[in-house]
Amino acid sequence: MNTEQLMGRQVLLGRVAVAACAPYLLLKLLWVLGHDIGIVDVDRAGRGTWIAANIVTFLMDAVAAAIAYTLTRPSGLRAPAWLLALPLWMASGLLTPLMITVPTGSAVAALTGAANPMASGDFLEPWVYVLVYGAFIVEGLTLLSAFWIYAHRRWGALLRRPLESVPVPAPGVRVARRLLGVPAAVLLAVLGIVDVLWGLGMPTGPGAAALPARSVVTATSGVVQGLLALAGAAGLAALLFPHRGRLRRLRTRVPLALAWLGSATVFAWGGTMWLSWAVADALTGGDSAPARGLPGLAGALELVAGLVVLCLGALTLAAETARTAPSSAPAPERAGAY
Repeated sequence: MNTEQLMGRQVLLGRVAVAACAPYLLLKLLWVLGHDIGIVDVDRAGRGTWIAANIVTFLMDAVAAAIAYTLTRPSGLRAPAWLLALPLWMASGLLTPLMITVPTGSAVAALTGAANPMASGDFLEPWVYVLVYGAFIVEGLTLLSAFWIYAHRRWGALLRRPLESVPVPAPGVRVARRLLGVPAAVLLAVLGIVDVLWGLGMPTGPGAAALPARSVVTATSGVVQGLLALAGAAGLAALLFPHRGRLRRLRTRVPLALAWLGSATVFAWGGTMWLSWAVADALTGGDSAPARGLPGLAGALELVAGLVVLCLGALTLAAETARTAPSSAPAPERAGAY
């Protein structure tokens, strides 16, 4: 596939992603303006909290739409790497588990006859979930696919090389990476196991009282997030020890994608959620269960793990791009390069 074809596909995917953001943004705007379309019980969250939450989520999706639009522009290749990578890392962590959890959880509920909270109509009309989550799935698939093509056009030489050909960094840099990266990989693995166990209904006993109420969808979400965290731990370990083991012939993009998705997931769905609950408790004097006990500890650790991997990735990308010193224009892609 030549450069023009890649760019055309990237532009098409970016435009679809922008369009997929529109229903969510419109619905959020109506809710902020006081229109209760699709809402069954707005008093459940409180009007002030409801408006504040909708403003924040509106801005988050607006950023996603802006990033998707940037991917449709030729000037996107000259944008600072962090300006695209940081919000797309966060978007990956939010959208990937959702794209897996919603259809899987709904299918499990349908097959087992379990209650599906998205179809109960207790808080929002069922059509709202269909509209919002359907748009999110389309947005996630197209936005992340567009970024995948963009990354290969901009950093293709780095992503396609086998792990065994990754240059050995200076001894001090290698030690620093492993000093931070190895504990982060272990932490991701432990958190992944915990999430899977919680999703499957464990632990039992005194600790279970502190866990959020489970439904078939939240249980599925826990398992999905745990598996992504475990995949992230495996990817990070492969990146930290690229010249060892049978995976050394693997292309760098594979473990990098796993570490990217795993760390983003624990940060977005664990760390930031815990942080929002903790801040809300501090401001209101509340004592919400997810911000304390076992869930609170897990959330704090997920925040730390995500931030450590994010910093490692940023430092590594800066070092690699400085070493290769790419030109402002991307090198032409070879047909069938990936």
